[in-house]
Amino acid sequence: MAEYQGLILGLQMALEIGIKNLDVSGDRQLLINQLLEEYDVKKTDLVSYHTQACPILDRLDIVKLHHIPRRANKMTDMLTNLAATLPMRAKQDMNILVCCKWVVAPSEEESAQEINAVSVYEVESEDWR
Repeated sequence: MAEYQGLILGLQMALEIGIKNLDVSGDRQLLINQLLEEYDVKKTDLVSYHTQACPILDRLDIVKLHHIPRRANKMTDMLTNLAATLPMRAKQDMNILVCCKWVVAPSEEESAQEINAVSVYEVESEDWR
């Protein structure tokens, strides 16, 4: 259910800002295959989510759905862990900027190691960045 909720919210946000072509990647093979209509939605608690997601997908011009194994999707895993640790109240919105760009490239020694870092900044809607 959480994956469907995240998908629906992401699709709604994409439509609100005018995006019509979208690549959707997810680590839940069941969800991706249900959306591709390769699998039936058998769990009754997922039917309503699937029913809500499909019309939103239909409003987009181009949608590409991809399954990415969880072990190969470190960014999604980091964002999931970050979201789970944020103290938020019900009906509270929070904008989070995630930067994946090095200002100064890591040294060769650091590049050889796997580096994971997440920085969180509250971003105002007027912020041009």
